[in-house]
Amino acid sequence: MEKLRFHKVHTPLFALLLFLLQFSSLQFLSMADYSLPDKYFINCGSATNVYNGQRNFVGDLNSSDSTSNSISFMDQNRVAIDSNQSSIESPLYQTARVFMHNSSYEFDIDTIGTYFVRLHFFAFSSTSNPTDLSTALFDVWTSGFSLLLNFTAKNSSYSPIIKEFLFSILSPGKFKVYFVPRGSSFAFINAMEVFLAPDNLINDTARHVTAAGNTNDYKGVLSKALHTIYRINVGGPKVTPENDTLLRNWVPDTDYIYNPDKAKNVFQPSRPRYNPDYASQYTAPDPVYQTAKTMNINSSGQADFFNITWGFHVRRNARHLVRVHFCDIVGKSVADLTFNLYIYSRFSKKIGSYEYVDFLNTPFYEKFVVDSDDSGTMNISIGPRDDSSEKNAYLNGLEIMEILETSGSVPTVSERKNKHVFLVVVSVLGGLVLICILAVGFFWIFKCRKQKPLENSDWSPIPVFGVGSSHSRATEGSLLPNFYLALKVPLAEILSATNNFDTRLLIGKGGFGNVYRGTLRHGQKIAVKRSEPGSNQGFPEFQTEVIVLSKIRHRHLVSLIGYCEERSEMILVYEFMEKGTLKDHLYASDVPRLSWKQRLEICIGAARGLQYLHKGSAGGIIHRDVKSTNILLDEYYVAKVADFGLSKTGPLDDTHVSTIVKGTFGYLDPEYVRSQQLTEKSDVYAFGVVLLEVLCARPAINVMLPGKQVNLADWAMLCKKEGSLEEIVDPSLKGQIDPSSQRRFIETAEKCLQEFGADRPTMDDVVWDLEYALQLQQTAMRREPHEDSLGDGLSGLALPNVQRLPTFSVTMDGSDMPVMRNDGSNVKADDGFSQMKMDDAR
Repeated sequence: MEKLRFHKVHTPLFALLLFLLQFSSLQFLSMADYSLPDKYFINCGSATNVYNGQRNFVGDLNSSDSTSNSISFMDQNRVAIDSNQSSIESPLYQTARVFMHNSSYEFDIDTIGTYFVRLHFFAFSSTSNPTDLSTALFDVWTSGFSLLLNFTAKNSSYSPIIKEFLFSILSPGKFKVYFVPRGSSFAFINAMEVFLAPDNLINDTARHVTAAGNTNDYKGVLSKALHTIYRINVGGPKVTPENDTLLRNWVPDTDYIYNPDKAKNVFQPSRPRYNPDYASQYTAPDPVYQTAKTMNINSSGQADFFNITWGFHVRRNARHLVRVHFCDIVGKSVADLTFNLYIYSRFSKKIGSYEYVDFLNTPFYEKFVVDSDDSGTMNISIGPRDDSSEKNAYLNGLEIMEILETSGSVPTVSERKNKHVFLVVVSVLGGLVLICILAVGFFWIFKCRKQKPLENSDWSPIPVFGVGSSHSRATEGSLLPNFYLALKVPLAEILSATNNFDTRLLIGKGGFGNVYRGTLRHGQKIAVKRSEPGSNQGFPEFQTEVIVLSKIRHRHLVSLIGYCEERSEMILVYEFMEKGTLKDHLYASDVPRLSWKQRLEICIGAARGLQYLHKGSAGGIIHRDVKSTNILLDEYYVAKVADFGLSKTGPLDDTHVSTIVKGTFGYLDPEYVRSQQLTEKSDVYAFGVVLLEVLCARPAINVMLPGKQVNLADWAMLCKKEGSLEEIVDPSLKGQIDPSSQRRFIETAEKCLQEFGADRPTMDDVVWDLEYALQLQQTAMRREPHEDSLGDGLSGLALPNVQRLPTFSVTMDGSDMPVMRNDGSNVKADDGFSQMKMDDAR
């Protein structure tokens, strides 16, 4: 039987009109005055209201919106799943709305503040229902944030998945949640919650703890989205939404504690004595503060000097908001008990109730922004202090939320003249008659589609905070198709951000034009790349940059905020990278030298960005100009790959793209130069050169050096073969590098630089090798030279042999060689967009 197909549904007014008529506007409330709002709680794909705990989830078919001709059509097309499954979960998870195209729910927001957004997914399937929700693969976005990427709701426990997010909505108006199917798959949702949280539930500032244990102040939490990863009731039972003031789930800590025999549970039956200045019943519910884990004191009455530790799997090299909840139900008086709280064993803070509150049984909490390390596990510990009269420690609750950076893009939902919606409804009624109707309907739709093609169903981003939203249609003579209109930034906005291209804000100059630092009206720092008349680079690079960056989003790829092509201008607007280019930090005399650990972390970040381009993005992307000037660093030295003007898109698995050679001398893949057949392994070769730059702190090409030393790749591999590679390692690294880490790093670079692409690793392999090199460095393992090399070593492998093209003979400044172009002209290679000095930014 043909699989059901579901058309795009734009689900704003008809699902929410009832709410707007029933409920009055909320006021901006403090925690003390707060009461749980009534909107929005939605039972998706249903006409039935479901009371679930403290709130009534209204069926999104309960609307009299006559403007949507999809209501009756949806109501008449329901498919049944097996009756034995219909009783497994609550009615909330017995219906779902399914999307085959980019779709959105739209909410009217009349009160600014921090909002909860909860998405409920339950992947049911049935022998009578050809739509198996466990096969869905999709993304979920909101304006400015990608919430879920490559998401599937399939799980072995056959239970609902609830994804919770918190973020600030800074102005009244429309708020949208987008569902974007991946490839030929579809998206679905069972239920949604969007409601205002109490004021000051989330603070804008916190103590920042780096992976190395260093600390500083962090501001701007409220400008990010928070994805709740863990919410733990330490020492107590599961707390369900019915027992939580904000409908949250709190799970026991039993699955996360390392040595449960060293700890014991304690319980205080009396209700906590809340002080709103430190914590309220909305910070965490009573059951969290009434229970705790404390040290298991031995029979002699003395506590062993040990710590209680919990471990949590987190995304590596990400940033998390950690909220640690305390309520002293252990000590004899408020001043008796002090202890240490540890994060990653590298940061500690003294905890004592008397420093926060005046009485026992009074809740308080601490908050930290924590950078996760490469281990993928965040450890939280408590332990006694020598100066405490009581050798004990306790913990009541813990929350870990991943901080999502703002994205310059969200999907667009294209309007169609004929809107059709199909609904998956769990019911024992229905059957073959309905399925036949669906089959006939699909035959008719298919026939209509063949007669009149639909509009492009792909998605394109729109700027954060609505930059460029005032442009609703293409300007006359637009160079880019209407598909990218949502990315347009008005010229007036750019002029305001750069103070009319003030020369004092000039931070770089390259073949394309000048690069300026700017600040948008809402405070976001940007880099503005402006084309100049007579520029060597023109519309093809401009167009490629917009097309490529509008389709990708990754922590280690620089984000495009928008573009402008008014008044014959060609302008690209990017996120601003505070620390400049990797090249600056390797050679520039006025920039602090990077440590070996920092260099490894930067290489890993850049490798992950390329890994995503090759395999994680739609269709695959070959960067084609990987070099140290195109690896930018943010304020925390997180690496991001930049400059996609020369990129090529297309399927990369065992294929190539025939194209005229483009790139930068010193980084060019010799196989690509000979054959003009571009593959992802060309990026791997260039990245191998970058690895040598990082190790040796010298340019890929330096024409001032003797002949054998001009090309870094050739020279380094020759030195390795002769056993003298140590002589060209950056002197500032002497004594820093663990030999095993250096050996693995060099072997990785050597593998990348093999003459033939088939002999080079994938970026997946490169990431793995570099992570291992970092692990060796961190653990400072001292091994014999042969112990962690691969096989018998790689010193005997063929050296890369970059064949020179005789038509290129130019004068160079010793930093970057020219870019090769279609017309054979030479274009100065460019640095990234940053506050650092950039002599030749693209």
